[in-house]
Amino acid sequence: MNYDVAVIGAGVVGGMVARELTKYKLSTVLIDKENDVACGASKANSGIIHGGFDPEPDTLKAKLNAMGVQKLYATAKALHVPHKNNGSFVCAFSEEEDKTVKELYERGLKNGIKGMSVISGDEARKMEPNLSPDITSVLNVPSAGIICPYELTIAAVGNAMKNGAELLTDFTVTSIINTDGMFTVSSADGRAVSAKYIINCAGCYSDKVANMVGDTSFEIIPRAGQYILLDKKEGARVTHTIFQVPSKEGKGILVSPTVDGNLLTGPTAEAVDCPMCVNTTPDGLAAVQKLAAKSVPSVQFREVITSFCGVRSSEKNGDFIIEESKVQKGFVNVAAIDSPGLSSCVAIAEYTVDILRNMGVELIENTDFDGTREDPHFFRHMTDDEKNEYVKAHPDYGKIICRCETVTEGEIRDAIRRDPKPQDIDGVKRRTRSGMGRCQGGFCKPFVMKLIAEENKTAMENVTKNGKESAMVIGKI
Repeated sequence: MNYDVAVIGAGVVGGMVARELTKYKLSTVLIDKENDVACGASKANSGIIHGGFDPEPDTLKAKLNAMGVQKLYATAKALHVPHKNNGSFVCAFSEEEDKTVKELYERGLKNGIKGMSVISGDEARKMEPNLSPDITSVLNVPSAGIICPYELTIAAVGNAMKNGAELLTDFTVTSIINTDGMFTVSSADGRAVSAKYIINCAGCYSDKVANMVGDTSFEIIPRAGQYILLDKKEGARVTHTIFQVPSKEGKGILVSPTVDGNLLTGPTAEAVDCPMCVNTTPDGLAAVQKLAAKSVPSVQFREVITSFCGVRSSEKNGDFIIEESKVQKGFVNVAAIDSPGLSSCVAIAEYTVDILRNMGVELIENTDFDGTREDPHFFRHMTDDEKNEYVKAHPDYGKIICRCETVTEGEIRDAIRRDPKPQDIDGVKRRTRSGMGRCQGGFCKPFVMKLIAEENKTAMENVTKNGKESAMVIGKI
């Protein structure tokens, strides 16, 4: 199969790049080694839209974060992705940290961030009564927000597919060979695609992919972050995203509402050996609790419903790497996209396509491009009367499968049929929230399995939790 552009890596950045490419008359294929999109850092991060005060001025991070925030809000609205412009606080606990808050304010001004202010601890507590009495000052950033990162990825890829892009999953890239200006990308299972241009969005594996074309110019440092997610009982503990002043390891432990009404705390920042090191540890989770309580002492960690760990890709120079490879023409690295990569993803996609333009790629506008996507959660937004009428015509919407999150059979069946199609239980969970509630799938999982088996015309034994060796049942008795 021959394409104009192959994008390697179906995380939020790869998905947005693929979507941006479909604005032009280019044949595009999006490749990922997992059986679904958003299976790396894009499914396990803070989901924060950062205001743009933190990156060092004159870096790509600063430029694309500042450009990207409003672009992300607009794109999320067009794609019906849950998001909220709730603002953020960066909290100081001493005179020394007060100085850091002022420095961050000045840095934000240099980065072109508007609307920020430095307020006293007392002023902050009037807005957020549950903040620690030890907080001395706060950087108030009204432009910041929260978003669902995996739903954003799913929506971006789905919209790209709607506009003509193809998606290949379970495609583990083993080699990339350039012959006479055409790349051949081969997979471990024997499949291969050809493309004139490659965009490397492979996250924590982007250095390995670059190595395949002889580019050894950077090395990814995987950094793990552990999180604790609390029940919706705690979701209103704060309304802003609450940070502490950042350190060299990152933005520190946050306490934040989520777009779905839970409370999120974390992450830690630990260098790990590989991108698959996603285990939570007693020490890591204890650190999250201790530091989260420093900002918001009243958080009730008895209400924990789950914990998880994500690995982000960092690089020693601390900035994004977005450029054509210096050793292989036609090969573009979009690498080391750690924070604020999610906030910048739309701007990163546009910047990447501009690189292609500067490389001489002919970009002819696709006048049929449609940048919108239907609302996958339309049913929950209906009034009771509207739901009653809809159920009369669509009986499956009257059957509740996930009691914790009130997800219906109709919503699950529609999600299984909609691009990019989920292949397993976790894929359905990321699209519908079935299994994300208080019981974490204890009630609904067998019913979700049954629906996946029915829709895919397969046996229950073939339905996995998250692909590969994650079978849920092994036979009948």
